[in-house]
Amino acid sequence: MCWSATADLVAGTGVAAVGAACVIRTRRRADLPLAALPLLLGTHQVVEARVWDTGGGTGPATVAWAVIALPLLAVWVPAGVLCAAPGRARRRLLFPLVTGAATAAALAHAMAVSPVRAEIRGHTMGYVVDLPRPEPVIVGYLFATVGALLLSGDRGLVLLGVLTGAGAAVCWWLWETEFVSTWCACAAVVSVTLLGWVNAREPVAPPERVGHP
Repeated sequence: MCWSATADLVAGTGVAAVGAACVIRTRRRADLPLAALPLLLGTHQVVEARVWDTGGGTGPATVAWAVIALPLLAVWVPAGVLCAAPGRARRRLLFPLVTGAATAAALAHAMAVSPVRAEIRGHTMGYVVDLPRPEPVIVGYLFATVGALLLSGDRGLVLLGVLTGAGAAVCWWLWETEFVSTWCACAAVVSVTLLGWVNAREPVAPPERVGHP
């Protein structure tokens, strides 16, 4: 989320371009879900530009924004981390994946029962989702996304988890005070960090063929 339609459109286009570079440079098939994450984040910001243009409300752009931000990311991130993580970490990564799936189910149910509403609040865009008990859902969402990165066992992804957690805390505070929305800056940091991670990954060596006499 950015502070205006123009900012969302520009930032979203830039983040999506970084995402395209991530996908093109990926050397391991298992890394593709994470490498494609900036493409999803960039699309998300472009969708929000439309939400700004329509003045918020409950229209298709608001629904698309909420689907990406809430249930989709809650599953996409832990699933992508599980695919890319070293084998020794995969068993423990099942916990954030299961948590993400449960969180996504709760969010999808809330969105189906009551429409998501977007509200322009100065230089921020607020989204209202009717959750009877939001605290467990928020904890589950953070564990599924940031927690999966921190538990990945990969140095680059752990760094990404630290940056994402710190950036989300700052952006949340600025957004809550309705000062300015800076989530697009967090998405840009995540995308550039992922590009560095992709560039540093070594390709998987093909299995050695054993000759027969």
